[in-house]
Parts: sequence; structure tokens; C-alpha cells
Amino acid sequence: MTTDNDPAAVTELDRLDEAVRSAPAGDTTAQIALWRQAARLDTWFFIARGPEDRPRPYAVAAAQGPMICLYSSAGRAKEAALALGLAAEGDAVPLLGVPVPAAIDYLASFGAAGVVGVALDHPRIGHHVPLANLSLLKPWVAGDAG
Repeated sequence: MTTDNDPAAVTELDRLDEAVRSAPAGDTTAQIALWRQAARLDTWFFIARGPEDRPRPYAVAAAQGPMICLYSSAGRAKEAALALGLAAEGDAVPLLGVPVPAAIDYLASFGAAGVVGVALDHPRIGHHVPLANLSLLKPWVAGDAG
């Protein structure tokens, strides 16, 4: 299993979520900071669905279309699985951990299947980005310029 992300980096997402929610309409500065922080995580986690030999990430039906749920930590993915009724207390929750930046390309590949976006830490945070915009996050990946 992939190691989890730094708890301080994950907690920073909560602070940035509050900034997004309190930002004036049309001000995208906080939203950009939130996704910049998400891009700097080492690993993105997904709740695995389907057969063990061909798992796929859990997605929700949004007004815009299907959105894959991306989690900032294994713990948050497990919490979400319980909150969304995908697992019962005490059940093992199958997860996929994909290192960033490979996770960006992994998610982009789901566009061919009709996925339109990615939701962060749903239902806890829930901000989303269109799949077509994911490549814009690559310059923000830890260690890269930007």
C-alpha cells in the first residue's frame, strides 16, 4: 500500500476550502490555491469499485456529468466510503493510491468513458475541476516550477 500524505498538507486543504467558500463571487484565487495544494500531494487516493483485477475509481453523478472522487488521504477515502454507504463500519475499504503527477494522466484517461470532472474529498470538501483542466495542475506538482 502506498504511504499516506502528510497530515499537515491534508489539513491545509480544509483551510483552503473555507477560503473558497468565503471568497466573493467570481474570485477564483482561493480555488486556485486549493487545487495547487491538491497537486502538491504525493498521492491521490480513490475508492476502488468493481472487480479486484480491474478496479475503477468511484464516481458520483453530478449535474455536469460523472465526476471521479479524488481523496487527499487514505483516511478521508475510507471516511467517505462509510458516509456514502459504500462500506459498513468495520469493512475493509479497497483503495487505489496513485502517485502525482501520474494520477493526473490516469484521471484524464477516463474522459473517453464520459467522465467530465474530478471532485476533491467528496462529500467533505467537494470542489471540482473539469477533466479537461486537469493538465493545468501539472506545473504545480511538488518539485516542479510554478
